[in-house]
Amino acid sequence: MAQRVEAAERLLDLVIALTHTRRWMSKQEIRTRVNGYADAASDAAFERMFERDKDLLREMGVPLVVEHDPVHEDDVGYRVDAAGYTLPEVSFTPAEVGVLSLAAELWQDATLRSSARRGVTKLRAVGPAPEPDAHAGLALRVRGPEAAFAPLLEAIDARRVVTFTYRAASTGQVARRTVQPWRLLSRDRGWYLVGHDVDRDAPRAFRLSRIQGRVRATGAPGAFEAPESVDVSGLVSRARPRAGTARVALLPGRAAALRARGRPVPGEDAAASAGPLADRDVVELPYSDAELLAEELAAYAEAALVLEPQDLREAVLRRLRAVARLDADHADQVDHADHADHVQEVPRG
Repeated sequence: MAQRVEAAERLLDLVIALTHTRRWMSKQEIRTRVNGYADAASDAAFERMFERDKDLLREMGVPLVVEHDPVHEDDVGYRVDAAGYTLPEVSFTPAEVGVLSLAAELWQDATLRSSARRGVTKLRAVGPAPEPDAHAGLALRVRGPEAAFAPLLEAIDARRVVTFTYRAASTGQVARRTVQPWRLLSRDRGWYLVGHDVDRDAPRAFRLSRIQGRVRATGAPGAFEAPESVDVSGLVSRARPRAGTARVALLPGRAAALRARGRPVPGEDAAASAGPLADRDVVELPYSDAELLAEELAAYAEAALVLEPQDLREAVLRRLRAVARLDADHADQVDHADHADHVQEVPRG
């Protein structure tokens, strides 16, 4: 069975085909020659897929031209205006390459990090390289999209229903959700899924950072039609997490990134000097999403101790306990393997 082509790959193949065609390509030629359109189950499905792709290309600034045969005016074709799409020769100064190299270090997501590094390597191969220690002492971080982003994007393109486990922002309750995904959008430094909640029979918005585990597509493609207009702002405002301020006790000399954006609390360290928080510095950290901050704080382990609010503290502990369970399971596996090796080494008879 042929593997389904992702939407991004199909768009790229379409741009390449329409850029390098000698004349123009008709819809039938596009459907048979461009990788990905064979996934369309019917003529109507192909028309919808192609219309969406045309709109996306134009939104991205690709100069898509519609041509008509001068003799047979009913024959319509498409091509990309190469003159309007070709970029001039690119060159950078050493300082500009240094800035781009620093920007590439922002991405910590595995996929984005490797892509950024490949891009910088290509720049350095054709232009001047920055000084070796140009970025010394700088540690910049930007989060990439959550793991749920890619499967949701595929489900939106195929119009397939998805299921996932979701932690509600208002109550903190975890429940299984079944959703017809309509679109993905970025708001408040986070990604949101807007779609129809099947169980509640109502449109909803879901923040991707609150999706736990894997997103699974269910049912056949083309199971629903996304509405033309949606009150995105209203849906996202209801799904937006509650902002707040956290008080965190930090070990001396640790968690420099938290100290840089936090506000020291005067007198808190002295007040805690006789208790379990001895020698720690207390800072206040504003946050817009407790789950995102909990993920960051858990990475500091014992260096960052959450004092309040309680829900943030519980979110950090939940992550640390999950890691501890993984360590315990790994230790059990090692013990069992050592025991099996020992048994095998015992001489028989």
